[in-house]
Amino acid sequence: MGASIVVIASIVSLDLIAFGLGLAAEQRRAAGVYVSISNEATQWCQYSSDLTTALAAGAFAALVISQLLVAFTTRCMCFGVSLKPGAARIFAFLFCILNWITFFGAEAFFLAGAVSDAKHVRYFSSTFGKEINCEAIRKDTFVAGMALTIASCILSISYYFCYSKSQDAFGKVRFNRVEDGLSMSHYP
Repeated sequence: MGASIVVIASIVSLDLIAFGLGLAAEQRRAAGVYVSISNEATQWCQYSSDLTTALAAGAFAALVISQLLVAFTTRCMCFGVSLKPGAARIFAFLFCILNWITFFGAEAFFLAGAVSDAKHVRYFSSTFGKEINCEAIRKDTFVAGMALTIASCILSISYYFCYSKSQDAFGKVRFNRVEDGLSMSHYP
């Protein structure tokens, strides 16, 4: 099989797209503006309509596509030919597990950021003179998603390289000489 440059470039580009969308979502986090009507006791936090939810959803989707590409290319280590026992197979298994953990973590942070931004439309309150607290999305939500996206990219490539190396090593066992195999006749 060998490590394909096209697959590696696709994985890296999709993960960089997810990272860039996460960075853009971090820069455009919604900040609430306190609004109060002076003659009434009604007050609320008004949030500007922005693209943070769409950017976080785009980062989520790009990361899912990247992970599916790795999973389909390597057949999730479950299907296809077996891998040669050795260090490459052990590291492929280790990188596969760590890759899935970082993938789910990054997806959770992007999803949490998108959901918490989407629910910030307006909060009404009648607190009789007390100011309400206008919440914003936590600053570290998208940053954690971006950090785990980079970790997932590194682990995906490492997993793909180790998987390819182990699969190539297994495919090199060949019977090229007549003496190496069973002869079906008594002739040499």
